[in-house]
Amino acid sequence: MLQPAFTVTPAAAKFIRRMVRFSEHPAGGFRLTVTPGGCSGYSAEFSVEPAPRAGDSEVQVDDVRLYLPAESRLMLEGVTVDFTETPTSAGLSFVNPRAGTCGCSSSADASPPAEASVAVSAIVRKAARPAGH
Repeated sequence: MLQPAFTVTPAAAKFIRRMVRFSEHPAGGFRLTVTPGGCSGYSAEFSVEPAPRAGDSEVQVDDVRLYLPAESRLMLEGVTVDFTETPTSAGLSFVNPRAGTCGCSSSADASPPAEASVAVSAIVRKAARPAGH
């Protein structure tokens, strides 16, 4: 099992622990998929899985197992994973000390947009319209 190359705050660890404990797989782990995007430069999806999927790395954080796809593990290097809660939202947040400022309200300090990939299978050709329509 790998040691994390990122930091998980106590608030994030508590959230992850609760998600696993109250899931249908309490002996499993927390699968975190991180992709470029969002205000912080990261967009994330998570699920609780009974075991890591093929290609996942298993990382131990406190008493919880994280299952990370290779791309997610690389994106999280040096990042702090936190849990934030406001009156209108709650969820994991990512603090990357190497990232530029957020460009949501001011384009002057915005860093260039992150690159994302699209799977070829996701591209669908529209059917041609019949003649005369």
